[in-house]
Amino acid sequence: MASWAAPNLPGLQGKGHQLSLRDIHTHQSRPVHAGEIATIYACGITPYDATHLGHAATYITLDLASRVLRDAGHQVRYVQNVTDIDDPLLERAARDGVDWRELATSEIGLFHTDMAALRVLPPDHYVSVVESMPRQVATIQGLVRKGVTYRVPTPDAANPGDEDVYLDLSTQPTFGSESGWSREQMLEVFADRGGDPDRVGKRDALDPLLWRVERAGEPAWEAGTLGRGRPGWHVECTTIALDFLGMGFDLQGGGTDLIFPHHEMSAVQAVALTDDPPFAHNYVHQAMVGYDGEKMSKSKGNLVRVSELRARGVDPMAIRLVLLAQHYRTPWEYTEDLLTAALDRWDRWREALAGRGDDGADELIDGVRAALADDLDSAAALQLVDGWAAGAPDGTASPRVADALDALLGIRA
Repeated sequence: MASWAAPNLPGLQGKGHQLSLRDIHTHQSRPVHAGEIATIYACGITPYDATHLGHAATYITLDLASRVLRDAGHQVRYVQNVTDIDDPLLERAARDGVDWRELATSEIGLFHTDMAALRVLPPDHYVSVVESMPRQVATIQGLVRKGVTYRVPTPDAANPGDEDVYLDLSTQPTFGSESGWSREQMLEVFADRGGDPDRVGKRDALDPLLWRVERAGEPAWEAGTLGRGRPGWHVECTTIALDFLGMGFDLQGGGTDLIFPHHEMSAVQAVALTDDPPFAHNYVHQAMVGYDGEKMSKSKGNLVRVSELRARGVDPMAIRLVLLAQHYRTPWEYTEDLLTAALDRWDRWREALAGRGDDGADELIDGVRAALADDLDSAAALQLVDGWAAGAPDGTASPRVADALDALLGIRA
């Protein structure tokens, strides 16, 4: 699947700092030991509604990581999936009386437009579940051959005798190592995050669905001995990450709501298939963005959409500045005051870029590099630029600073 167009990325003098990230288990900062090619996997959208600020925050956080790694001299191989077949998509399409494929295509197009407007660097491989279906089937068949799965009777299957396939977590000693959660914590959220703990016939309430056999009226694909059907959510990312990056890639990203079950299950399935942990060496989990007192989510409908802000005439760089002003690990709530502050900040920066000159550029660039390399502290980086912009103008433009803001922060006048 085609991605969106890449913005130009200016080259900067010198070399940036090594990226360090907060480990989700120890809560200590540790360096990302990437090789010549740094590898990143992002869990992408389920395309049944437009991009809201919570989505945008996640992809801008990963965009910052990519920029810091590139500035430190790495090439980057970035993979992102799109879940273009899933229950929420089918339910929304049925509600609106549209074909699920048309809905997915429309929302993917809008997501691309939003990402391009926000100057987010596109993935090198943008992969849909539907286009990767043969590989999805191969992954699940591989797990079946390893003897780590079981089948559950499915009375409502479209083809009598077909059965859903689950991973048997009792065969997986690494289960729980990614999230570090207790069983009680897992069970508390599992049903609300796509799980089916009460499914009759499961060996364990937490066992993840690998293959859902066809139900009447649902899309389905041929899968040999698995029966016609479609993959479970978690195995989709397992397959795409393994196909394009392999085990032990450098960085996986998504919202904090993906820590469990999605990232946990994606990893345990990969280990079950390859016997070669870890799945990912580092994780970036974007904190939740709220609005009107609740987490911003499509299911709740309390969304601030990037496209709607753009339709109001809001400069996309101001939208990006709203997001950069928050540290990715800190939950926050959107208000119009944040947008007003970002618009004011962007006005000050543009005025400085037009007349402040490059005096102090070296110190500023090194400070921004250091702030971003320290667990992607974009809020601290923005404050450094504020300090530079407050300096006395000399009547000349600031090309070095402009290139640095573009290369490191993704902000371009």
